Amino acid sequence: MKSVIIIGAGPAGLTLANLLHDAGIDCIVLERRSRGHIEHRQRAGALEPSVVRMLERSGLSAGLLDGIPETGTIEFRLDGVAIPLDFATLTGGLRLRLCSQQVLVQRLLDRFVDSGGDIRFDVTDVRPIDVTGSPRVSYRTPAGEPVTIECEHVAGCDGPRGVSRTALPPGTLTTAERDFGIGWLTVLADAPPMGKLIMAASRHGFAGHFPRGPKAIRYYLQCAPDDFPENWPDERIWKELSLRLCADRIPTGPITEKSVVPLRAEVHEPISAGRLHLVGDSAHVIAPLGGKGMNLAIHDAFTLAPALVAHLRHGDETALRDYSDTCLRRVWDQQEQAAALVEMMHASLDDSPAGRFRDRTMKARLERLADSPAAARVLADFMSGG
Repeated sequence: MKSVIIIGAGPAGLTLANLLHDAGIDCIVLERRSRGHIEHRQRAGALEPSVVRMLERSGLSAGLLDGIPETGTIEFRLDGVAIPLDFATLTGGLRLRLCSQQVLVQRLLDRFVDSGGDIRFDVTDVRPIDVTGSPRVSYRTPAGEPVTIECEHVAGCDGPRGVSRTALPPGTLTTAERDFGIGWLTVLADAPPMGKLIMAASRHGFAGHFPRGPKAIRYYLQCAPDDFPENWPDERIWKELSLRLCADRIPTGPITEKSVVPLRAEVHEPISAGRLHLVGDSAHVIAPLGGKGMNLAIHDAFTLAPALVAHLRHGDETALRDYSDTCLRRVWDQQEQAAALVEMMHASLDDSPAGRFRDRTMKARLERLADSPAAARVLADFMSGG
C-alpha cells in the first residue's frame, strides 16, 4: 500500500510530490499526458513573494528560481494614459518572479525524478475508488495493462476537468461559480517586449502585454467568450493591440500561438472529503487577471503536505480536518479581488444604457487608482500577493 497517490503533474501535483518525497512519505504521481507534453505546455505565470518564501524555507527553491526575472511594477492604462503602480514601493519591497508554468513544471519534475520519485506518464482510465472508505486508484499503463494501487490518501491535482472531483459521492460538494461573459484571445509572439507589464483598458476593450523573456511576449485581447482564434488573423491582432494599448509602435514578430480563454471562476466546497483532497484548479478556478491560479495551487500543496505528514507519521488528523477551511479563506479573498480587477479592466463593448454605466464605473475605478494612494496600496497588496 502506498501512502499517497497524486493524480496530475502540474504545479500543484509536483510541488506536493516533492514536499512529501522530501519528508520520506512514499507517493506515486499519475499523469495522463506524456512528459514532453507537460514540460512544453505553454502557460503564463508569476510567483508571489509568499510562494517564493515557502519554496525557500522548504528547500525547494534551490535551482528552481535560478535566472527567473522579477518585477516590482505594473503599468495600467486608461485610454492611453499611463497609471503606473509601483507595488514594490507600496508594499515595502515585495516583487513578483516572472516564472512561466512550464519552467516551474520542468524544474520541479527534474528535481522529483532525480531524487528517485515515482511518476508514471501516459496512463489512461485513471479512477479513484472508495475515497471515503478504503481508497485505491486504478489506471491503465501505456501498454493497456490494468493496475490498481491501494493507498491511504488521494490528492486530486488534475485540474477542473479531471477525474478526481467526480470520485466523491453525489451531494458531497457545493459549487459556486461565475461566468464573466468575457473572453481573452491569448497570443504568444516571438518579439522583444517593451520591458514592463502593461494592462490597458479602453472603450475598444482590454489589452495586456506580458514579457516572457528577452525575445517573447504574451499578449491578451478582450473578445467574446465564444470567439475563435481563426477570426483573428495576425493583421487584425496587431491592429487591435496598437489601438487598445494606444501605441503607435508595438513589438511585432511571428505569432506562434493563439487561443481563446473564457473568463470564469468557480469554487467547490469542501475541498477535502474522506481520503480525497483536492488541490489547485481541481478545487477552484480563478479569473486569470492577476496571475493567481498557480499561486493558489502551490499554497494548497504547502498546506496539504504537512497535514498529510502529521496524519501518516503521528496519526494526527487536526491539520487535515482544517485543510479545506484554511485554503478556502485564501481562495475567497483572492476571488473577490480578482473579480473586482476583471470589472475594472474590461469595457462592456455595448452602447446600451447598462453598457455605458459599466464603462463609466470602469473609468471611475481606474481614475481612483491614479488619484488615491489608499486605492493604490490595496491593489498593490493584491498584485504582489501580500
